Amino acid sequence: MSQMVKSHVVPRPSRSGLYTFSDFCSLVADGEKADLIDGVIYMASPDNTDAADLFVWLMCILYDYLDREEIGKVFGSRVAFRLDDKNSPEPDLAVVLKKNLGRVERGHVVGPADLAIEIVSPDSVERDYDKKRTLYEKFGVPEYWIIDEELERVTVLRLGPGGYKEVRPRKGVLASKVLPGFWLRPAWIWQQPRPKKSEVVAEILAGVPK
Repeated sequence: MSQMVKSHVVPRPSRSGLYTFSDFCSLVADGEKADLIDGVIYMASPDNTDAADLFVWLMCILYDYLDREEIGKVFGSRVAFRLDDKNSPEPDLAVVLKKNLGRVERGHVVGPADLAIEIVSPDSVERDYDKKRTLYEKFGVPEYWIIDEELERVTVLRLGPGGYKEVRPRKGVLASKVLPGFWLRPAWIWQQPRPKKSEVVAEILAGVPK
């Protein structure tokens, strides 16, 4: 794994102790990744090369799959999802289904993603497993995937009447309910080199293994 890097929290403003969405937009520059959670701005450190490579691999697979199936769009880690005036996370990857694309504005997306994916880094462990899980559950993100390179584990959480429930893999495969027909083998993620993106998309489109 790459050398550990640390994120930092933007100091709270003295006037109220909490940042608003307007503050968030004015303080975080274009190209910087950050999250606004409960009025606190969390700035992310630069990606390590392993995480960056995984991000591109997943982004391309999702983009091609969604483009072929025409069911939505995938957004990368610099796109903010405004949940309310004190909460606006920027998932590493997020899917907005076709029926909800009207919520996509030039500067941000209004409301939650239909599927959010976070790639855990050393500085984001608590944020991804705790703060964002609570946030996404509260605001109704139907499906939340947590990809942990250090533990070589993919956690899929699906929203139900009682909150998030973890989805267990079947025959080594994790399938999405939000994206009909989409599935992944977690083993692909840890494989070096990873399988070619075009081959993965073709296999996904062929159907979930029986």
